[in-house]
Amino acid sequence: MSQKYIQQFKKGSLEMILLCLIARKETYGYEIITELNRRADVLGYAREGTVYPILYRLQKAEMLQSRIVYTTANGGSKKYYSLTKKGRTALEEMISFWRDYTICVDEFIGELELNQTRPDEAEGE
Repeated sequence: MSQKYIQQFKKGSLEMILLCLIARKETYGYEIITELNRRADVLGYAREGTVYPILYRLQKAEMLQSRIVYTTANGGSKKYYSLTKKGRTALEEMISFWRDYTICVDEFIGELELNQTRPDEAEGE
């Protein structure tokens, strides 16, 4: 399959995937990227330049909130993200749509597969 189509599928679902990861537990950017990269065989490798702009956009849309935690070990900090009520509602709506959408797509695929097997069955008779 063309990389163009794969990228479109990923781009269309990445916001929902990020919201799902953050809904599980409060988390920070590097942890999110690490979790996405554990599934790189399907999702491809997540990059900071892709993930952080989406996190900022979701925060600006008031779906995420963040807090800074300073670390004493190295003097750095981590920005932890969590879902807001608006984010949780949006995620529930996305999941509902996704389930309906995949059922519909699966029906089209099933009909295609059914139609592709019928000619073969007819030849065998």
